[in-house]
Amino acid sequence: METRAVPGAQAISRAAHLLRLVTAAGAVGGLTAELARQADLSRSTAHRLLSALRAEGLVDQDAQTARWMPGPELYLMGTVAAARYDITTLARDIVRSLAVKTEESAFLSVRRADETVCLLREEGAFPIRSFVLSEGVRFPLGVASAGLAILAFLPEHDVDAYLERHPDLERRWGPTHRVGPLRSRLTETRDRGYAVNPGLIVEGSWGIGAAVFNRAGHPEWALSLTGVEFRFGPDRLAGLGRTLLAHAHQLSTRIAAAGR
Repeated sequence: METRAVPGAQAISRAAHLLRLVTAAGAVGGLTAELARQADLSRSTAHRLLSALRAEGLVDQDAQTARWMPGPELYLMGTVAAARYDITTLARDIVRSLAVKTEESAFLSVRRADETVCLLREEGAFPIRSFVLSEGVRFPLGVASAGLAILAFLPEHDVDAYLERHPDLERRWGPTHRVGPLRSRLTETRDRGYAVNPGLIVEGSWGIGAAVFNRAGHPEWALSLTGVEFRFGPDRLAGLGRTLLAHAHQLSTRIAAAGR
């Protein structure tokens, strides 16, 4: 049977990509040229799509800076969707406990398709911090420690399919993200129970992540810690990992009890 593309699907896909980029830019927002470059669109096409999204209330543009930001309609949609998808109320005290016990910055991230999105950040007491991750920031699976932890516990055929879909990881994130080194980190993560990112995104900024599972046993979220390199030395890393895994298990149990 002949298959046909859904009319308008490309425009919807492009608009959705721009919408994700706007939300990923956080409170600072994004300029049209920046968003066009990230979306691999011409500036005129990006501006046309952003203007259409603004007309629907999904994005807004600051009159002084010309930066695009999430719009009021997006907020209203999010409050409705939160009733089904949001686990931050279940996780907030656990993330806070993780930050208090380790003195490092602690995070909750969720898997969205082939990315992770940071939902919660809680600062630890240690005064030197890493600012690689904050609410709304997205990373491909297998790049930051949260995504590495989630990817490691997906079925092997899902891992293979993900790597086939993203042959550009090395180009975007460097030679340490070739398939060989990445698969080695996935194996180490499964063996250890938690992922370690030894400064692969920003030199000197380390992270560790542990998968959080839904009631069906699928890795849908992750808890993670980030900090400066000397705080993640071998004498301290194992203890941080045990604490992280204990908190991840606590959250998985809580999510299952809530029927998520």
